[in-house]
Amino acid sequence: MLQSALQASLRFSLQTLVKPFLTPRMPVSALRSLIRQAYRLSPPPKGVRFEPSIIDGVPYNIVTCGPDEGESAMLYLHGGAFTIGSPDTHRGLTGHLAKATGATLYVPDYRLAPEHVYPAALEDALTLYRHLLSQGYTPGRISIAGDSAGGGLTLALAVRLKQDKLPLPGALVMLSPWVDLTHGEVHTPDVEPVLQLGWIKAAAEDYRGDLPLDDPRISPVNADLSGLPPMLIQVGSQEILLNDARRLAARAREAGVDVTLQEFDRLWHVFQIHAGPLEAANRAIEQIARFLRTREREQ
Repeated sequence: MLQSALQASLRFSLQTLVKPFLTPRMPVSALRSLIRQAYRLSPPPKGVRFEPSIIDGVPYNIVTCGPDEGESAMLYLHGGAFTIGSPDTHRGLTGHLAKATGATLYVPDYRLAPEHVYPAALEDALTLYRHLLSQGYTPGRISIAGDSAGGGLTLALAVRLKQDKLPLPGALVMLSPWVDLTHGEVHTPDVEPVLQLGWIKAAAEDYRGDLPLDDPRISPVNADLSGLPPMLIQVGSQEILLNDARRLAARAREAGVDVTLQEFDRLWHVFQIHAGPLEAANRAIEQIARFLRTREREQ
């Protein structure tokens, strides 16, 4: 009963305090400031440490909980439609992931559109992945994860690593991934409490640069997915990116990739940010940890 009431309260808060501002009419600078404040409602668990650093001009946070030196690393790519968000907005989510998985998280403050169009974000993510390899992490003990646009960036980075013949990570984890920026098969439930289609369409235009929206580099669901690492995809049933997740899972399976798709009933876009108070989010985080532990045992 308490969890049902909490879930309803969270949905109402998102519908009234976040969604109305996710519109192309809102200046990007104002939206970035608003989102920084909104994410204060998603604190990390106690005992998590955040250490800022920088490599080759790319700032990033190192997120740990427990021993300082772990054998596993996660490159986490934050969401925000490629135009908003930062490692600081995702301290709550990355903190819970660090606690649950025991991995050391590396969270880049990648360059955002419209100031920096494709391939700026991808190049920054690639820089940090190369840094992890240089730090001595075994590729099979590295995972790449991300939410929303960061989920799409996760997939795009994995495809780029394959093309560049770099060692692939052991696993990919994508939360509500945004992988089709054409929005050709978008899901439009009336109960979506977070995203507005008009806003993400405008963000896609800001991000794509000179490339068409259906180019696999912009919409990685269209890329050659063969040979990619095992994937865990989590998505809520009440979000407009539901079909992105389903189509990605189907295309990856067709390409011979080991895919786990988890759909969470009556939940919304990147509900995992509510880990801590929301039990469904806690279960999702634990399933991520279990998925990664299984992949590591298989190495």
